[in-house]
Amino acid sequence: MTRRAPKRLAHDRDVPPDRPQGSRGLGHARASLAWVRLFAGLWLFAAGVVLGLRAGLGVAPWDVLHDGIRRVSPLSFGTATILVGVVLVAVALAAGIRPGPGTLANMLAIGVFADAMLATGIAGDLDARPLPLRLLAVAGGVGLVALGTALYIGAGLGSGPRDSLMLALSARTRLRVGVVRALIEGSVLVVGWLLGGAAGVGTVLYAFGIGPAVELAFRLLRVQPPARREPRAGRRERAWTES
Repeated sequence: MTRRAPKRLAHDRDVPPDRPQGSRGLGHARASLAWVRLFAGLWLFAAGVVLGLRAGLGVAPWDVLHDGIRRVSPLSFGTATILVGVVLVAVALAAGIRPGPGTLANMLAIGVFADAMLATGIAGDLDARPLPLRLLAVAGGVGLVALGTALYIGAGLGSGPRDSLMLALSARTRLRVGVVRALIEGSVLVVGWLLGGAAGVGTVLYAFGIGPAVELAFRLLRVQPPARREPRAGRRERAWTES
């Protein structure tokens, strides 16, 4: 007499034999934590930008451009930041760099957070304070931007729109990433300054201080910097790496 194979119960069919039952829930928890980390980082980044603006001594090159656009248009600083980000993502996408979810969040959230902070009026009189205090505020802004950068990159959901543009131009021109970044930031600084953006000693402090500050933030938060691959011409690359 032939023996029948035992019936599999419904709950046995629902769970693949090679996957623990709790792995799916753990994956969702990790994904949620990554998004919390991303937005916390973007909030800190925006706070650093606003602190630099309040100090009145000059801001980072891209923010000089955003501030210049604000001065010659009806747009707010945050809206100008978002608009520039949209253009950069579109250019990078046309050049074959596919944005990650964090890229799109970066494009929108920093501008929204910055406008919300500026609307509160907090530290609105900082530019009238003694120079040492304003320089300290600039240094604090650089530190907040560095911490925010380490947090949102550590989330593994995508680089910012400006990094996407850098990768796209590096692929098209065959120039090294560092050279392309220097050319981009120099160009936007000049354009922003011509538009009346807030360039000054704070811009210089940011240019020389942000690299070491980000490196320190990566160490403190134990973030592993993503490996930089040279983009290949004609191939659509991701602007983000899955962790």
